[in-house]
Amino acid sequence: MSPIVIRPVRTKADRKLFIEIQWMLNQHQPAWVPPLRMDRWKLTDREKNPFYKHADTEFYIAERGGAPVGRIGAIVNHNHNREHDESMGFFGFFESVDDRAVAHALLDAARAFVKAHGATQFRGPVTPSVNDEYGLLVEGFDKTPAVLMAYNPPYYGGLLEGYGLTKVKDLLAFLMDQETVYSDRLDRANRLVRERHGIELRPIDMKRFREDVELLKEVYNRAWSKNWGAVPMTDDEMDALAADLKPVIVPDLVLYAFKQGKVVGFALSLPDINQALRFNRSGGLVTGLWHLWMKKKHIDTVRIIALGTLPEFVNTGAAGVLFYETAVRAKRLGYRYGEASWVLEDNLPMVKSAGALNGVISKRYRLYQMPVT
Repeated sequence: MSPIVIRPVRTKADRKLFIEIQWMLNQHQPAWVPPLRMDRWKLTDREKNPFYKHADTEFYIAERGGAPVGRIGAIVNHNHNREHDESMGFFGFFESVDDRAVAHALLDAARAFVKAHGATQFRGPVTPSVNDEYGLLVEGFDKTPAVLMAYNPPYYGGLLEGYGLTKVKDLLAFLMDQETVYSDRLDRANRLVRERHGIELRPIDMKRFREDVELLKEVYNRAWSKNWGAVPMTDDEMDALAADLKPVIVPDLVLYAFKQGKVVGFALSLPDINQALRFNRSGGLVTGLWHLWMKKKHIDTVRIIALGTLPEFVNTGAAGVLFYETAVRAKRLGYRYGEASWVLEDNLPMVKSAGALNGVISKRYRLYQMPVT
């Protein structure tokens, strides 16, 4: 058998191949949703993507007999290590044929890179940060991933575990059905919390989009500052994310919570456009827009991407109010289902809030870790 060759991405042609490998290895997975190729170019652009301003990164391609058989990214996120006082190295963008030799060669290359940059621990998959695609799908392979969530073939877990990586944390996706969300008790609790704490809600104002993004910046990093693995987003990262999401935002699904005129929490949800993009097998932008236009009436699910409050409001029930009001507004807009993803398995307040809305775990994602040495 031909030897496995691991080589770094150096040219535009290499980068194109690095992106194409995702199609080569997933196109026959029925539940896989092809991303827009344009987005993959943005995600791997180490010159323009603001994430790479504070990270050392290398991309690798695996070949056997001249044919591509896998890829990986090696990442040292300096903002993460400053925030958590760690020397963590990450791997992401992981794709491999079902062959341990290939997968292990890729992981060896990534581990050597992060070791050379001072890392003592190795965690992933993270593509390329906690604010992007996070974790390996380990349950729910028959379901299409929600918008901005990862998907991978079932055998990937065995490849990582065979290398010596072990679970460090699971991330949960809760599915909620409008038929079972509501109850008189929950409605009374929602009204009581709003009255007791003087909480007022309003949707994002698209005419004041820039100003409302600034409000989001006020609360986002503080709301997540104590979460495991969370890393504050820079202004450039937040601005880039807002620009990417703006075309698909439905204002009533992006809610701000205020107390005495001060923003204290927010909930960001998007229509699950993957329900339309799953038919866009090429990943082309024009064809993707066509599928979105033709199938938008068939999108029946929203994904609750981020929902949080300032630390001093964590125990007030404000997060539950945002959860409940998102469900109310989604129903008004005609959506039947909601996916809250992802939720740390040990984030008990959020797990409890999802349970109060009769959410059930529909998918599970896993982060793995091992020592570098």
